[in-house]
Amino acid sequence: MIESPIVRRKSRQITVGQVAVGGDAPISVQSMTNTDTLDVAATVAQIEAIADAGADIVRVSVPTMEAAEAFGRIRQSVHVPLVADIHFDHKIALRVIELGVDCLRINPGNIGREERVRAVVSACRDAGVPIRIGVNAGSLEKDLQKKYGEPTPEALVESAMRHIDLLDKLDFQEFKVSLKASEIFMTVAAYRLIASQIEQPLHLGITEAGGLRSGTVKSAAGLGMLLMDGIGDTLRISLAADPVEEVKVGFDLLRALRLRTRGINFIACPSCSRQTFDVIGTMNQLEARLEDVKTPLNVAVIGCVVNGPGEAKEADLGFTGGNPESLALFIDGKPADRLPGSDFIDALEAKIRAKADEKEQERAQLIAHSTDN
Repeated sequence: MIESPIVRRKSRQITVGQVAVGGDAPISVQSMTNTDTLDVAATVAQIEAIADAGADIVRVSVPTMEAAEAFGRIRQSVHVPLVADIHFDHKIALRVIELGVDCLRINPGNIGREERVRAVVSACRDAGVPIRIGVNAGSLEKDLQKKYGEPTPEALVESAMRHIDLLDKLDFQEFKVSLKASEIFMTVAAYRLIASQIEQPLHLGITEAGGLRSGTVKSAAGLGMLLMDGIGDTLRISLAADPVEEVKVGFDLLRALRLRTRGINFIACPSCSRQTFDVIGTMNQLEARLEDVKTPLNVAVIGCVVNGPGEAKEADLGFTGGNPESLALFIDGKPADRLPGSDFIDALEAKIRAKADEKEQERAQLIAHSTDN
């Protein structure tokens, strides 16, 4: 894979569970459960599905003390780092810290008197739990709404700095910040403003972005601009869809910008009348069958000989049209085999899995060699 030309903003590194966020750590991908937290079994099942899709961190809403107790049972049942999403009630924050939370999403300015903030920060410090300050255009403080007339990038940053100042006063620097809006230009401008004002890592997101298709487009447009600027240490794609889809889109975005490699990068033509096999049907099946492959791999699926051989020679494995009865397979840029013009999916899947296994073995050998030295 060609190295990304993006130069990332230098940020302070914090740790969420075993996941490093900021500094030179890979940009982590997050999602959030949408089950009832009191339904422990359903929430655990969804967290496991999100983690299986590749999520590094999962957030869980904890609106009540009863939900906090359920969170404790959830924490014992899963291995992925968990963030507790808490608003207003500092006692809930104190309880989930006791129960093993990995990060708090709580705005210090919203939990009342200074002694409450001090109590939460002290507990976080003792337990090694970082905080995420999460500012949202839909819930700005009333005085900021009055001052600015409407949500603006400057209003989002001023809100964030209020919470940051509280943590600075208590000499607590283990936090990350998000400034989210559903309007992408406001979000991008807010992150650009704060990126030069603080050293802490930034959690990216376009909040309430929409459904699977529209939310993916808005998120890719907005977060793509920030990531190209080198801004962002962890992200969530917020979709009105299965949280697993958020993780998939997140990795797709990072892979497209060469910021992180995970799973198969498909190079596939949109198909036309030159195709000699069903490209779209083939891609639908391959993507569904190969979701479990974690090894970075470039696979080209091209329907004709115009661009097929050229793309195949640049991929780890390429499958191209041409002879309708005998389709060409390239491995590492060289002709390797021919597959029948129909009923080839099983054989093609097997070839891709074999190549992924080979790459994984090579990676393991490199790691072992570097460890020995």
